[in-house]
Amino acid sequence: MENISSVNLIPRRVKWDSVVAFTLFHLIALVGAVTTFSWSAFWVFIALQLVTGCLGITVCYHRLLTHRSFELWKPLEYLFTLFGCLAYQNGPIKWVAIHRLHHARSDQPNDPHSPTKGFWWAHMGWLFAFDEELDVYERYRNFAPDLAKDPVHRFLNATHGIYQVILGLLLYAWGGWPFVIWGVFFRTVFVWHATWLVNSAAHTWGYKVWATEDRSTNNWWVALLTYGEGWHNNHHAFLRSAAHGLCWWEFDLTYLIIRLLSWIGFASKIQLPQPEQRRQLAREPAAFPAPVSPRQAGVAA
Repeated sequence: MENISSVNLIPRRVKWDSVVAFTLFHLIALVGAVTTFSWSAFWVFIALQLVTGCLGITVCYHRLLTHRSFELWKPLEYLFTLFGCLAYQNGPIKWVAIHRLHHARSDQPNDPHSPTKGFWWAHMGWLFAFDEELDVYERYRNFAPDLAKDPVHRFLNATHGIYQVILGLLLYAWGGWPFVIWGVFFRTVFVWHATWLVNSAAHTWGYKVWATEDRSTNNWWVALLTYGEGWHNNHHAFLRSAAHGLCWWEFDLTYLIIRLLSWIGFASKIQLPQPEQRRQLAREPAAFPAPVSPRQAGVAA
């Protein structure tokens, strides 16, 4: 394993194709949302942002695939992974690899998206800088070897972009351009920024409960926008916990969905922090070891 605390001092080139694509998506979303509003299109947006942002990103990409906080019936795992692809935040292998690297290097110089390099860098600037470790499959697959050996996840990773086009065509056939604007463009931009706020705002504003060696915070309004992901200091303290909201008032819709999936028989082996872990992290500033390896970041309790 390479030295994960080393700093890459080589300037990275700008990914201009990403800059153009993100700019167009934002312009179409903002202008189109104003000019094509209808209540039916709005409810399409609400439904699809729950499917892609909640089921796809938070339930599947993050708590299931990245941290293995629980086990899910395999066909449903693949379906939820498809929902994650529709969020247009990269395929499952790349998303998981980057997130595990974030935990392995959290707020260190080579964290992929730390606000130590600036709030907007953490929020979205890092997406526009080419990094061979993050953008070349032969490199990033090493940080998600469990997914890279699964042929279904490899296929979804390689084809993740096409599903957005298919969805757009289906929405156009159903409700015309208003459904496309609200169900694809506006919904995608909304879920993007909600996800990015966990990287930026939840490492900048909020409160800390646990003695983690990073800047992660619990932020209530980020939690509301991200179905519970904003209880981020809790998450950094207990990486494998399926619950991020650990107090009665820390509302965590994602965890409630995981419990529902367990109740109907689709989810099992739900991980939660043990009392001894809580006591240790509450009193010992160095109790959370940093750095850990990217592979450990995916499974460490």
